[in-house]
Order: sequence, then C-alpha cells, then structure tokens
Amino acid sequence: MVKVKILSTSDVHGYVYPTKYLNAADNQPLGLLKAATIIDGIRQNAAPDEIVITIENGDWIQGSPLTTYLAKHPEEPSELLSQLTTTLNYDAGVLGNHEFNYGLDYLRTCEGDRDYPLLGANIEGGEAQRIVDAPYTIIERRGVRVAILGLTTSYIPVWETAEHIVGLQFDSIVTTAKHWVPRLRQQADVVVVAYHGGFEADPTTGKPTERATGENEGYRLLTEVSGIDALITGHQHRQLADIYRGVPTTQPGEKGVAVGMIDLVLDKSKQIIDHDARLLTTADAQPADWLATLADETESRVQRWLDQPIGSLSGDSLTVTDAMAARRHGHPYLQLVNTVEMAAGGTDIAATSLFNDDVRGLSVQPTIRQLLNSYSYPNTLVVEQLSGQDIRAALERCASFWLLNAEGKVTVNPAFTTPKVQLYNYDFYSGLTYTFDLHQPIGQRVVQLDYHGVPVQPDQMLSVAVNQYRGNGGGDYPMFSATKITREVNVDLPELIMTYFEQHPVVVGQQPTNFKIIS
Repeated sequence: MVKVKILSTSDVHGYVYPTKYLNAADNQPLGLLKAATIIDGIRQNAAPDEIVITIENGDWIQGSPLTTYLAKHPEEPSELLSQLTTTLNYDAGVLGNHEFNYGLDYLRTCEGDRDYPLLGANIEGGEAQRIVDAPYTIIERRGVRVAILGLTTSYIPVWETAEHIVGLQFDSIVTTAKHWVPRLRQQADVVVVAYHGGFEADPTTGKPTERATGENEGYRLLTEVSGIDALITGHQHRQLADIYRGVPTTQPGEKGVAVGMIDLVLDKSKQIIDHDARLLTTADAQPADWLATLADETESRVQRWLDQPIGSLSGDSLTVTDAMAARRHGHPYLQLVNTVEMAAGGTDIAATSLFNDDVRGLSVQPTIRQLLNSYSYPNTLVVEQLSGQDIRAALERCASFWLLNAEGKVTVNPAFTTPKVQLYNYDFYSGLTYTFDLHQPIGQRVVQLDYHGVPVQPDQMLSVAVNQYRGNGGGDYPMFSATKITREVNVDLPELIMTYFEQHPVVVGQQPTNFKIIS
C-alpha cells in the first residue's frame, strides 16, 4: 500500500506572522509561519510508504498590512512572498482572485521567484501573460503519479478593474474540469483538483446557498465532473473537511488558521481503497523560525510604518465599538469614508460598508495601522450614473440585510452570514435621506428616499461614488455595472483617505442622521 497526504493552505492573504496587526505586540492563533510548522512536521515524520503533496490554493499576495506595505513600497522586496512559499517547498500553487488586485506586473514580480508551478487551467492567456505556468502538473513519487489541476473562480472580471486582467479570459471551471479531468485520468493514478472557489450549494444536501453566478461552483464540480479523487477549495474562508459525493474535500479557512489534509490509501494496483479529509488547526503550533528569518527585517519595517500618524480628529468619535449598531444607525467612521469618496469622485452621494466586525475605526490620533485594519482592501473608486430606480433597488438589497425575529428584535439575515460571512455587502449611504421599514416584505422596505429634501424619482439620474468592487456589481448588486461608470479614480481607498487627512489636518467626526430603520 501507498498513502498520499495532500496538504493545502488557502486564503492566507499575506498573514505570515501570527498577528492581525492590531498593535505591535498582537499575537493571534494564525499565520503562514504556524502553518509551515504543521506542514514541515508532517513531511519530516512521513512514513516510508507515505507521499506528501503540498498546494498553495490562492489569495496569498494581498490582504495583510505586510502585503500592503510591500505593494506601496517598490524599494521593498515584493518577491519575498514567493521566496517564502518556495522555501516552504510547495509542490504547486493556484491564483486567487485577490492576486489580481495590484495588476499583472506586480503579480509577476510577487510570484516570479519560485520553483513550483502556478496552475490555471481556466485562465486563457495566463501563460502568454506569464502569470501561470500550465493548466496542471503531474508529480511522480514512489511510482505513483499524482495530477493536480488548477482552477480559479471565473467571476474575477466582475470585480476586477479591466487594466488588471488585460489579455485574460476566465472560463467556466466546470467546463474546464470536464475537459481536463478525463485526460488526467489517463495519465495519472490520482487526480486532485485545486480550486480557488467555494460552494454555491450545501455540499451534502445540494440545497442552493447563493445565487448561481459562477463565483462558486464547487458543488457542480462534485456532481458533474467524474474522476476527481480529491478536491481542495477556498475563497469563501470556510472551514470544511469531509467526504462529499464520495470525494474528500477541504477548505482551510483564512489567514492560515488551519491546514487542509486529505489522506488517500492506494493498494498495490494503485487504486484508492480508502480516503479521509480533515483540518489541522495551527493555533498551538510554534511559528517556524527557519522561515521567519526571510521576512523578519521587512516585518520590523512594517511595524514601524504602521504606527506612523496620518492626522488628527475632533468632534464625534470615529472609533467603532459596536459594529452592528454602526450599521443600524450609521457611524462617523462610515460618514468619513463616504466624505472621502465624494470629495475624490466629485459627487454628493456615496456608499461604503463596514467590512467585518473586527473594524475598529480611528482614534483621535489615527495611524496607518488603524486605517489598514479598518479598510483592508485596495479598492479603487468609481463614479456611476444611476437612475432613481437603480438606487432604490440597491437600497432594497441593503434593507434585506435585516430581519425581525419573533420577539421583534432586529437580527441579521442569514443570507449575509451563511455559509459565508458577507457583512461587506451591506452599505451605508451618504447624500440621501432614506428609511427602511422592516415590517414590510423584502423588496418593499424603502419607505423614504429623498435627495436634497425631495423624493427621488425612478427616472432621475444621480451620480454615486462607490468602490470598484461594488461598482462592478460585486455582492449581488446588478444595478451597478461597469457600463454605468462615468469616472474612475485609480487610487486605492486607504491612500485616498490618507490624502484627505493631509489636506485636512484636523478632520471633524460627525454622526450621520440621514438614515433610520423602523423596527
């Protein structure tokens, strides 16, 4: 018998060290260094009849203050990111959607200094653009041939700015897998699919969990593509490990909180006779010092940079102490982000979201650290010309975020939390006066919508500033579209906020009063 162990990380988002950068001494149960200890330990302790395969499943080069620092400082070694994964000795990698956030030139730099293949079977033009090496790779060890097919969510063009994906086409991962998996079955003993994407339906029951857009198609892979021996998923930041439709499957969360492990047992004829899937938590692992030596000096510079002040605040506090209250009533921090968007976009209407419940906003003496912990995405800004009907539809989508339970208490609609937490898909608007009545059916809850004190008419055209994710329709907002963009500001929002502070040495916080909920 031969045992094949398939280890994977996904959605690490540049969290190398066990920290969320809340402060210089912050220590968290996560990070690539902890995952490296788990992976290296399994390799070192592998039995003679065990094969260990390692896969990095995407969303690696963007997301942490460390990766933001590297992207904003060309003098720093952005190739550090691929040096880390190469030293960890991955066997293959897959691109995630956030790999494209800084454009192809930066992607090539970050991923250039490595000795393992980047796989992208459904990214047409990927090899020509030198961002992927091949659709698949075959690894032969102890006489066993293991094929790894790489797939990336095909929904990237909906989110990403066009100049960041020039020359690329993202094909359906299901169609691509149907093409390649039968061919790989002829060449290999084991076929692994590494997919930077998640599940559009409950993988056990098949019950749809989101609108079928092509963003997540893991369930279709399981049900429509035969011949897959192991499935690695990601993108949704869920922690999954089980046998679905006879296929061992993992999804190891985010920020290196776990390593996915799939075990396959092959008989003498190289047929799989047993399989298992589980997650290995990294919480109690010691960070790998042998890997940290590559990044320690850079990390020290990152920590000093994060504590640089960006300005001063007065007026109402921009510190977020209750995230749900901030969403229900608006908040000075959200008002500030909208003010920055309106100033940069030349509009008097803007929308933003409180991305997650970890957002803490800004103190009286705000720092880069606080800003990046509150606005962690490199979203650029767009201005769109929307009709009153479009704006009302967007607000109805926002209003669906809230539910009233049997006791009349305001709660969050599970559609925004299950199976993936999507708190970033609820927006707060400035420049409009609006009211949600939660006693009304979803889709009929916007009972007030005024602009400059006058009700907004369905055919009235208004300019709205939003980040490019929302502006491209991301988050199930089809009323937004790239075809409606009238202006683009190709500077990311954190930098726009810092520029605003430079232009306004003392920023005055103001609690918004333009929005209310009837509950």
